[in-house]
Amino acid sequence: MRPNKGLGQSFLQDNRALQKIVAAAEIKPEDEVLEIGAGLGNLTRYLALQARRVIAVELDERLFPVLQAVLSPYPNVRLVHGDILALAPAELVTAAEYLVVANIPYYITSALIRHLLEAVSRPRRLVLTVQREVAERICATPGAMSLLALSVQVYGKPTIVAQIPARAFYPSPQVDSAVVRIDIYPTPLIPSAALPRFFDLIRAGFSQKRKTLRNALSRSLALPPDETERWIQRAGLDPHRRAETLSLAEWQRLLDAG
Repeated sequence: MRPNKGLGQSFLQDNRALQKIVAAAEIKPEDEVLEIGAGLGNLTRYLALQARRVIAVELDERLFPVLQAVLSPYPNVRLVHGDILALAPAELVTAAEYLVVANIPYYITSALIRHLLEAVSRPRRLVLTVQREVAERICATPGAMSLLALSVQVYGKPTIVAQIPARAFYPSPQVDSAVVRIDIYPTPLIPSAALPRFFDLIRAGFSQKRKTLRNALSRSLALPPDETERWIQRAGLDPHRRAETLSLAEWQRLLDAG
């Protein structure tokens, strides 16, 4: 079975790496797990041994004969053919709380995380294998913050729990990977009603690379520079700081001061 390069397929084969992923998920016997990108079923088998039910979503129809054969001993696995970005998680899972565990194609990482975190029914925990550089961006602290980091951290606490070398995959990607665990908060750190304004604000703040917060917000939001400066100062912030230096709490102060 040749991996489909167009779908970014790279199958994780290392058993120790697979076991680390499952251990990081802390699956309880009553848990329901949504797996995205079942591939050849390597991870699915381990999940099925731990969870009450596994819903394994796979886009590549060619893989289904292999998946059906590999997973036939596991009656608690349901295979779903489809694009996860076009599917609502609430329509796939039956439990009020569920986990997401996945070795996902790198090219859909940001879109997939956004899709899951903005879903009506959010998972309790995500355990995702992603590029190591992306994992580090997700877990960034003030000084190296980004849109991706803020977009994740407003919903949950991310932690890098394992490193996986490129040789653990077939075919081997050009970069190493890392496993990120994101424990989702009961409610977002920004009130749900204010989230659209929050995302508009941080997009504006990061829209002008190497610009101060004052200049980036003034240009992106079409506000007079003096008015923008007073707004930032009302939040107790220095207008000459850059977006990547602000913590999530400081962005919230800026949002509240607007």
